[in-house]
Amino acid sequence: GSTGIEGSLPERLHVSDGWDEAIAAALGPWADAAVATHPGAAVDALRAAREAETGTVRLVVAAPGTRAAGVPDGLLPAGSALSSDDDATLAAVRHILGAVVLVEDLAEARAVVEAHPQVVAATREGDLLAATHAVGGSGEEGSSVFALQAAAEEAAREVDQATLSLEAVRFELGPARERVTEARARVAETLSELHASDAAFSASTERLGQLASAIRSAHAEADRAAPAIGRLEGEIAEHEKELAALVERLEIASREPDEAEADLRQATEQRDAASAVAREARRVETEARLRLRTVEERVAAIAGRAASLQSAADAERAARRRAEERERRRQRQASVANETRERAQQALGAVEVSLEQAADARAASEEEREVHTTESARARTRIDQLAAEFSRVTDAAHRDEVARAEQRLRIEQYEEKSIAELGLDPQVLVEEFGPHVPVPVFVPGSADEPETHPFVRGEQEKRLARASKDLERLGKVNPLALEEHAALAERHQYLTDQLADLRKSRMDLLEIVREIDVHVENVFAEAFSDTARQFEQVFTRLFPGGEGKLVLTEPEDMLATGIEIEARPAGKKVKRLSLLSGGERSLTAVALLIAIFKARPSPFYVMDEVEAALDDTNLGRLLELFRELREDSQILVVTHQKRTMEVADALYGVTMRAGVTEVISQRLER
Repeated sequence: GSTGIEGSLPERLHVSDGWDEAIAAALGPWADAAVATHPGAAVDALRAAREAETGTVRLVVAAPGTRAAGVPDGLLPAGSALSSDDDATLAAVRHILGAVVLVEDLAEARAVVEAHPQVVAATREGDLLAATHAVGGSGEEGSSVFALQAAAEEAAREVDQATLSLEAVRFELGPARERVTEARARVAETLSELHASDAAFSASTERLGQLASAIRSAHAEADRAAPAIGRLEGEIAEHEKELAALVERLEIASREPDEAEADLRQATEQRDAASAVAREARRVETEARLRLRTVEERVAAIAGRAASLQSAADAERAARRRAEERERRRQRQASVANETRERAQQALGAVEVSLEQAADARAASEEEREVHTTESARARTRIDQLAAEFSRVTDAAHRDEVARAEQRLRIEQYEEKSIAELGLDPQVLVEEFGPHVPVPVFVPGSADEPETHPFVRGEQEKRLARASKDLERLGKVNPLALEEHAALAERHQYLTDQLADLRKSRMDLLEIVREIDVHVENVFAEAFSDTARQFEQVFTRLFPGGEGKLVLTEPEDMLATGIEIEARPAGKKVKRLSLLSGGERSLTAVALLIAIFKARPSPFYVMDEVEAALDDTNLGRLLELFRELREDSQILVVTHQKRTMEVADALYGVTMRAGVTEVISQRLER
């Protein structure tokens, strides 16, 4: 945790492939050391470890420009297999490796050391060989710190890659699910639209039929009214001609009233008659025109409705064409089923042909039987007997065939069971454990050769039933039981060894604790004795005529005891500190401190206004003690007392000049 300590060597170094074990063995205890950026950081870390009593600390100090020891030509220095982004750390590690060279195996290491005794050879397996020592042996592959660091980095990269792949799959899975949902929604919407279109098309077709019928009726009615209208128009024209003639005759009669009176009466009668006929014709014409207008309006309305219905029919026809296209697709999809049906029908036709041929053959047989009626009558009994025999033989043959099929099926099942459960070939199983092989009978607890008996199926079936029940009671067989037992046994042995080590360590720790307790007790007893003696002397000097001493609360248990201070100034009977005045309590505390200083001297002391509550008399006594202490130690006192300043060798003060804090000093000459 010190400033300037940055990670460990495996985190900052990269080793070439295959040399992890060799580098770890060459570095030895430095393989997992931490890295200090400068010597000062290393010193701080060592001091902190010693003060905290955290054990041994190994640090590699990154020293730029450090040179490694020379290696003879033709050999591979161990430092060449290392690389790092930190040149200073790399230089320091190469300096540690020194004259270590890398070799393939122990044979090459021996040859190198014999030729160059000053070098140390490190093999790929992690063995070290030098002229004066050798280190190595068996170990787990890839157990070095550098190999574990490389494996951890590779695993971290694989985890990152897998995380990226998983995120990509999740990113693609969301849109895919949305597309599937949208497709399903579109399919459902299309189906509903198809159903609605079919229903609308049916309704439009029905309505179109009704309108077509109405149009045909209107055209027929118009055709029926056309002749009557034509006839009425002819009659109107004739009546108009007659009216014109009558008007002309009337004018003539008006000019010759005497001569044409008779004609006038006749013309008047004819005019009245013609007027009546004309009025009737106009009425009929008006009614005909009204009926024609009504029919025309109905025809126009029907034509408009027919046009709208025609457009609706066109739309429905387009929808029907789309529906027909979908229907054609469904028909194409059903073509396979139709083809299958046709093939089935062909097969059925072949069967029917066969049946017809059989029927023809049966008919021929019946005709032949009719021709040979006499012979059939004599042979009928024999035929019945032979038929019964044939039926019996056929049934027996069928039963035998069924039995043989069942037997073959059981044999196949037994063969598969032999291979699956026993892992033996059926032929080998029959040869080694068949009925012709005597059955051994094992006697529990007997080491002799087991006796053998002939194979008896009933007895063996009973043994099989008993064994099956025992096997069911045992439960399923664990094929990995041996491996698990070996692993658990190894684990048990490891834990047993660890427990023994822990017990031994516990005994050692208890012994160390006991020794430390004894040492602490002795040191405390000595320190207490010296301090108590000094306290009595110092107290009598600060309180002339008084008495003070230190008392243990539990003298029998020095490790758990407490310390009580008894102080009795001159002229008082009280001994408890709580009953003394403030100045007396302060002076007693100062007496205890000075007693500790005298019992266990220190190079220097720092005191902060310890004489603030003392009067002049007691202050003089305390200053006398200060003069004695400064003969062997340096005293730094924070004070406001002038008399204390007078006995000092140097004064240091803080003042304000022009708004700036300034420290001043003054050395006093005696």
